[in-house]
Amino acid sequence: MTELISVFSQNPWLFIALSFVFAAVIGSFLNVVIHRMPVMMKREWQQECNHYLSEYKKQVFDSNKQQLEAPIDAFPIKYNLVVPGSACPKCKTNIKAIHNLPMLGWLMLRGKCAACSNPISARYPIVEFITAGLVAFLAWHFGPTLEFALTALLTFCLIALTGIDLDEMLLPDQITLPLLWLGLIINLGGTFATTSDALIGAAAGYLSLWCVFWLFKLLTGKDGMGYGDFKLLAVFGAWFGWQVLPLVILLSSLVGAVVGIALIVFKKLNHGNPIPFGPYIAAAGWIAMIWGESITNWYLSTL
Repeated sequence: MTELISVFSQNPWLFIALSFVFAAVIGSFLNVVIHRMPVMMKREWQQECNHYLSEYKKQVFDSNKQQLEAPIDAFPIKYNLVVPGSACPKCKTNIKAIHNLPMLGWLMLRGKCAACSNPISARYPIVEFITAGLVAFLAWHFGPTLEFALTALLTFCLIALTGIDLDEMLLPDQITLPLLWLGLIINLGGTFATTSDALIGAAAGYLSLWCVFWLFKLLTGKDGMGYGDFKLLAVFGAWFGWQVLPLVILLSSLVGAVVGIALIVFKKLNHGNPIPFGPYIAAAGWIAMIWGESITNWYLSTL
């Protein structure tokens, strides 16, 4: 491992190129996560509801001494991040391995299914390219270091969260909570922040938006944001300390407001309709991760 790191240190462009290719492959998997994780969660919720309903019916029927039919499995087909294999949603034809190559597969197919010519969303190569580009930048910025590996992992998770939130307005605990704990663990050694700054950051990140949420609800009677947003901001506090939180909140609020107003102006969004806030927190946190100190120092120098 030491020899490999030495080779990468001496040949930074090789490291950047390999990081780009590796991240593109991960980006292809992230497309699967973005599409399938919400479906898996909904199925799990429905199965839990069916289970509780079955238990309730059993109690009622038992009390009346009636026969209860055996519950039917609503989802007999196994479905997770691995199975079933990727297939065209229209004709159900399995996608060949060569057509699953990141970005290249979509270009080879010219954005259409090889079997039925059903259009394939351009989002797939876009996610792969963005993932590859961001990680290649991290490879250039950090070099072959532990910081690179950790920030690349964080980037993968942020891209998945962004895609899911845009589609479903949902930030799964299955991603945010492990990230939160990982941030606290890696900072036991002060990787990005001191242990105390990370602990305060996690608590302050969650509680700041939690307070805004309840203040807004008390004033309007409506939910202003989801609990997933609290947890995502807490992730950045746990990873990089409480000092980054003001910048993350400011940037995410500013970009969210600009995008929201633009959508309303161009009639892509009706006034009062909710928009996902997670993508703006993710983008602001990523920017703060790289340039947070420089932005803060620049701002303070202008005062």
